[in-house]
Amino acid sequence: MKRLLDIVVSLLAILVFIIPMLVVSLLVLLTMGTPITFSQKRPGLNGEPFYIKKFRTMTNEKDSNGNLLPNDKRTTKTGNFLRKLSLDELPQLFNVLKGDLSLVGPRPLLMEYLELYSTEQARRHEVKPGITGWAQVNGRNALTWEEKFKYDVWYVDNQSFSLDLKILRKTAIKVMKSDGVNRSNTVTMERFRGSKSNE
Repeated sequence: MKRLLDIVVSLLAILVFIIPMLVVSLLVLLTMGTPITFSQKRPGLNGEPFYIKKFRTMTNEKDSNGNLLPNDKRTTKTGNFLRKLSLDELPQLFNVLKGDLSLVGPRPLLMEYLELYSTEQARRHEVKPGITGWAQVNGRNALTWEEKFKYDVWYVDNQSFSLDLKILRKTAIKVMKSDGVNRSNTVTMERFRGSKSNE
């Protein structure tokens, strides 16, 4: 049922949002040039890597030493707008259709975080990652990393079809309110460096 929901909803969403995606593509092209989207390796089910798709929200500006500038320095006004409305996430519908992602599940983070998780936190990879999840509807980037992981593991232990529908409904409300997109004055979240209990 979960996979069927993923296929049906992602197909319908792609049809509904095809025009907005074309508009976003044009905005990115005009403000940041090519490429319009970017791919990044993320851990999926059981930590197996896949490439997630997003619309670009940042430039590739570098300092005098050739290092990329901090995220907040490279994020454009268009990028902030796309993130505020979660429009940068729309290409992930194709990840869902392909089967790399689910509509609902723990958000796929960076590959480098895998070795920083505690045994309990690593359980978030026992299910397929999702575009949205229990942590996203309970605070999103306003949560601490430890709080996020607790919500993720709770989802692993309590997942159900009815819970997924509840999360999707709450996600729609959160997105419309742009609730919890940024934490403090950062672009999104600070990097995860391991929990204190892991040190």
